[in-house]
Amino acid sequence: MKVTCTQENFKKAVFNTEKVTGKQATLPILNNILIETSKGRLRFLATNLEIGVFSSIGAKIEREGKITVPAKILSNFASNLSAQESINLEVSGQILIVSCGQYQVKINGFDSNEFPIIPEPKSDCLLILNSIEIKEAVSQVSSCIAFGETRLEFTGINMFLEKDRISLAATDSFRLAEATIVLKEGNYGEEYNNYIEKETSIIIPSGTMFELLRIIGNEDKNVKIFVEDNQIFFELDGIQLVSRLINGKYPDYRQILPQKFETRVVMAKNDFLRATKIASIFTDNRSGEMKLAISEKKLSVSSHSQSYGENEAVFEADVVGPDQEIVLNPRYVLDGLGTIHSTQVAILANNNHSPVGIRSISEKDGTVEDGYVYIVMPVKN
Repeated sequence: MKVTCTQENFKKAVFNTEKVTGKQATLPILNNILIETSKGRLRFLATNLEIGVFSSIGAKIEREGKITVPAKILSNFASNLSAQESINLEVSGQILIVSCGQYQVKINGFDSNEFPIIPEPKSDCLLILNSIEIKEAVSQVSSCIAFGETRLEFTGINMFLEKDRISLAATDSFRLAEATIVLKEGNYGEEYNNYIEKETSIIIPSGTMFELLRIIGNEDKNVKIFVEDNQIFFELDGIQLVSRLINGKYPDYRQILPQKFETRVVMAKNDFLRATKIASIFTDNRSGEMKLAISEKKLSVSSHSQSYGENEAVFEADVVGPDQEIVLNPRYVLDGLGTIHSTQVAILANNNHSPVGIRSISEKDGTVEDGYVYIVMPVKN
């Protein structure tokens, strides 16, 4: 193999693939990146057997070929290059020779035939979504993922597929978040319509979604999504991410989502945020208790601890509905408020033992927004 490419593309391809490699004592080949020529382009591939990443870049190809090299060595070399000269790659036996300006390194490689085969999609694209919308939705629900949970379904993010929208949801059974992306013309086609006739829910491993967010970065691009053979593929600007889906059935969480709330409180988000932070100081442990007392035009936030003392903050608020007294875990409330970007927040409740909702308030007309909801269960009756 003998190729030439730009340093910018080389660095991007290396950094986008090397993150999925790791210290694999039993399968050392997984610590490597496979570099190969394919269809007039230069491809970089990496996998940990759960997630696979392809990164394809343009290159001047003088001689076809492939080789696998240690990801860490290649990444460390690339990160220390400061000039903008082109990168020359040449394979001699099992050695990759990389030249750039005044620098030349020879990296000991491995037989590329030992590298695992990473699947590629064979079907048509299922969905095309905007990368910023995906990033926002995943960020909003990720705090509710149950890491380390014995039920694998709770360790992932559920994607609920509907005719005109998709919803991402996560829960650890104590709280739940759901973010909705409305589908527009051009987001989907006949492949999607056929798919949702058979399947309306898939569970994506949380690690896969976090890797997708890392690849997206701050880019505003279209992301193509393919689903087949219990695998999901994301394609973005020459980069493809593939992952297994989680087997299992996600709980029908919509059954516990209240269809309506009797009481609604609207107030400044930062006031509620500060009051919750202070309340968390006066609790005895991570599952501490914070009481919300809702009355006409007022919200009281209080907590007490035998060890530290007590506090109360009282705010004027826009209250509609009957009075309520509810005990919540302040840590869970803080996680929910961290995903709200509006200056006003809605606190929604029915009674002291049913789910409490937190939603954004529209900056345009002051209405409660429907695109995202964070649900937290009261600590006790």
